Amino acid sequence: MSTASVTSRPGAVLADLLPASRAKNAVDTALVVGGAALTGIAAQIAVPVPGSPVPVSGQTFAALLVGTALGARRGFLSLALYALVGMAGMPWFAEGASGYAMPSFGYILGMLLAATVVGALARRGADRSMLRTAGAMVLGSVIIYAVGVPYLALATGMSFSAAIAAGLVPFLIGDALKAALAMGALPTAWKLIGRRG
Repeated sequence: MSTASVTSRPGAVLADLLPASRAKNAVDTALVVGGAALTGIAAQIAVPVPGSPVPVSGQTFAALLVGTALGARRGFLSLALYALVGMAGMPWFAEGASGYAMPSFGYILGMLLAATVVGALARRGADRSMLRTAGAMVLGSVIIYAVGVPYLALATGMSFSAAIAAGLVPFLIGDALKAALAMGALPTAWKLIGRRG
């Protein structure tokens, strides 16, 4: 199948542009493992936030990028692998953390759901234009916070308003920058692929 026919086919995500082979399962496995590894590496880009047990990190951006580029199924599997390996003791959550007994673990669960949702949206073309990419990234971020902030409140005993102040508000500017980066990168990748096809 040519690149041009893949890019015009509804339901394609960027990972679908890899050359087809008889070893499709091996390629899918490599994509899933690569997505988990990318998220783990991005999580190490972390900056503590004063007054919050949750750092600013690259893992949310990576999780949304993995979901969008790989699609819902592979994105879910990547983030599930990331979560399971981290729970088993691999220190690749933000700031080198591991396990599940941490107040920020809800964000990881939210990333699992968000990667799945943005992956499904990408199959419907949500990563092909700047505006639609922005919408997908905002929705993905909302999902992460919808799981992460209540979990933070429960895990720390904070009130919900205190959890919003510590686990949402300090991250809004960074999330806007991450969405802007995705808005430029994903549609550009599709345009470049279209020109090559």
